[in-house]
Amino acid sequence: MYLLFVLSATSMLAQNATLNLIPQPVEIQQGTGIYTLLKSTTIGYNKAEAKTVAEMLARHLNTPTGYALTAKMGGSSNIQFNLNATPNEKIGKEGYTLEATTKGMTIAANQPAGLFYGMQTLLQLLPKEIESPKAVSAKWSVPAVKITDYPRFGWRGLMLDVSRHFFPKEDVKHYIDEMARYKYNVLHWHLTDDNGWRLEIKALPKLTEVGAWRVERAGHFGDREDPKPGEKASYGGFYTHEDVREIIQYAAERNVTIVPEIDVPGHSMAALAAYPELSCTDEKVYVNPGTAFSDWYGNGTFRMKVENTLNPSEERVYEFLDKVFTEVAMLFPNPYIHVGGDECSRAIGKTTPAAKP
Repeated sequence: MYLLFVLSATSMLAQNATLNLIPQPVEIQQGTGIYTLLKSTTIGYNKAEAKTVAEMLARHLNTPTGYALTAKMGGSSNIQFNLNATPNEKIGKEGYTLEATTKGMTIAANQPAGLFYGMQTLLQLLPKEIESPKAVSAKWSVPAVKITDYPRFGWRGLMLDVSRHFFPKEDVKHYIDEMARYKYNVLHWHLTDDNGWRLEIKALPKLTEVGAWRVERAGHFGDREDPKPGEKASYGGFYTHEDVREIIQYAAERNVTIVPEIDVPGHSMAALAAYPELSCTDEKVYVNPGTAFSDWYGNGTFRMKVENTLNPSEERVYEFLDKVFTEVAMLFPNPYIHVGGDECSRAIGKTTPAAKP
């Protein structure tokens, strides 16, 4: 029986592998024949809440095919998006069923998120040319198949570090698109570190006037040259409140929640370059361009070469943090904000007696 199970599982995986679906759905039943997408193909949805996904699919299909497909409310289109009148308990909030026959296909889900992920699977079933940024010639067919899918984990996240290297707004959106394609649903947005402060805080303008810019350097991170006296800090950038709201909305339309990270009290060189009075020492602090600022000893211990920690004994630090997190909480509607909290040297007590552990 054990050998039979292995052979059956291997056969099923080999069969499903021909569909090139990432991640592999929970259940796949392959049928016979194909459905071919034509200029006359219709796209429909049964409830207003499904309209956004149906229209998104039409836009995605029209670019590479050169068609002019539109989405309309109704219940009998070639490509049909249906929100279940009676919830399917098996698939939960983000699951879906997809059935494709020679006549068309239906994607059904309990909530719009499930329809969105069903759409992503549909796009993967089409030829790879479906991702072309311009009209191309291809046979736009989908194999007959019946799929039931739902996620194993509710939190499926990736991180984007924009502190060490700033990525413009459109690059962040592209990253979100790539996440959504593979059904990730949480973007951990690393907005601050020693190497740049990327979020506008209106109450603390120097954070972006000074902290968002460093001297330009290339090469291996940790081996770069320190800033030279008088060298202009010209590399960097930041996101305005308007940028953040736009990105959050873009992500929400793709069922991605953004969790912002504000890395404090350590990794604060960019903040200290802007507001040096918050430092533990009187040393001049610069936005780090990727130079070595600590020695690591391989056993979890380290020694800081440059101070990068907010002074925990300075009352102004808490006023600073209150202003920062007030604006962060105002901008980001999700339940979570990530406070870094890592890699703070306990040697701070030697330079700042009031902060002795």
